[in-house]
Amino acid sequence: MALQISSGFFAAAATFSPRRVQRIGAVASTETEEGMAKLGGSELKVTKLGIGAWSWGDTSYWNNFEWDDRKMKAAKAAFDTSIDCGITLFDTAEVYGSRLSFGAINSETLLGRFIKERKERDPGVEVAVATKFAALPWRLGRQSVITALKDSLCRLGLSSVDLYQLHWFRRGLVDNHFAGYLDGLGDAVEQGLVKAVGVSNYSEKRLRDAYEQLKKRGIPLASNQVNYSLIYRLPEENGVKATCDELGITLIAYSPIAQAYCIESQGFGALVENLPVTGPPKQVCWVRVQSGWADCIPLQSICSVVQLVVFYAGALTGKYTPQNPPTGPRGNIYTPKLLTMLQPLINRIKEIGEQYGKTPTQVVLNWLIAQENVIPIPGAKNAEQAKEFAGALSWRLTGEEIAELRSLASEIKPVVGFPVEKL
Repeated sequence: MALQISSGFFAAAATFSPRRVQRIGAVASTETEEGMAKLGGSELKVTKLGIGAWSWGDTSYWNNFEWDDRKMKAAKAAFDTSIDCGITLFDTAEVYGSRLSFGAINSETLLGRFIKERKERDPGVEVAVATKFAALPWRLGRQSVITALKDSLCRLGLSSVDLYQLHWFRRGLVDNHFAGYLDGLGDAVEQGLVKAVGVSNYSEKRLRDAYEQLKKRGIPLASNQVNYSLIYRLPEENGVKATCDELGITLIAYSPIAQAYCIESQGFGALVENLPVTGPPKQVCWVRVQSGWADCIPLQSICSVVQLVVFYAGALTGKYTPQNPPTGPRGNIYTPKLLTMLQPLINRIKEIGEQYGKTPTQVVLNWLIAQENVIPIPGAKNAEQAKEFAGALSWRLTGEEIAELRSLASEIKPVVGFPVEKL
């Protein structure tokens, strides 16, 4: 769930009817029927695990920087297999796959196409769609939220979505513009464009502020989507998880199988503090400098780096070992040193999985679900991944296993996730 710049936005042609607002009830999300959970204080019920669609149509980070018909069919198979396995929650965003973020086709467009084709075969299928508003510099006030949402609905081919989220908090945003975004979310609920609203990458303080402002209108803040995994537990340390539980806000976990890991750079100066790479070399990155945060910095212009945050998929899947590291450029990330450090945890994950007939991926996803009030959204690029993710449901680790994995993970050097919550 990295942040990227969106392409142009297109006006929606549909007419939207207002709906009655669901009044707030500050209780934690609770389990409903088998495999479903209530999203925060809203009335929306979703599957306990969703599918992230960031990679669909993306060529800036995923898909080896290219998109073709084979990958399109694989993404469609991931969608259909998820539905077949009972997973009906899909998370996308207006920036995923957009042209200005070096994408080939917008993820929302693909998801809308997949939904339409599925409904033609199975009219009764229910799909829960979550998408996000990008807080771009030129977007000010409540109407910008409604305009962007209608553009998203146009791409999705829908009259409403289930969950609409503010993708990130924009640094330097004055209070009235921050309030305007939240007013826009409330307007979207009252106009019947969304069933529930949430935020993403919000700190404890901003989460509380958003909750209180929406509460004044009787609208629950349903979710906060943040980076959270067995080896990236910052939400537990910075008060976000506790605040979600206290206020009845569901925590949606992106990068749940540990997509980010910190690798120290060597021989660089101290001007730049963090460099999370969101694109291939010499493309787009986000960088924290002494004077603040800047975006869209060409990688070749960065000369004083202290710490490099490399994003890669599946650190906890057990795919690689110190004796079997990957070849090519990824071998510079999955170093024998890194893999050796992870090995005790990965070995125990494998052992536990064997007891249940589950894969390491299914174990770490189940660990997150067991934290309560958490819905992980791993990204599925093909049918095999979607089927594997579904295997994380309908069973549960014991309390002892949950605690043991946490203890082993705590011995590993802390990882650095996408640092938007620190902006």
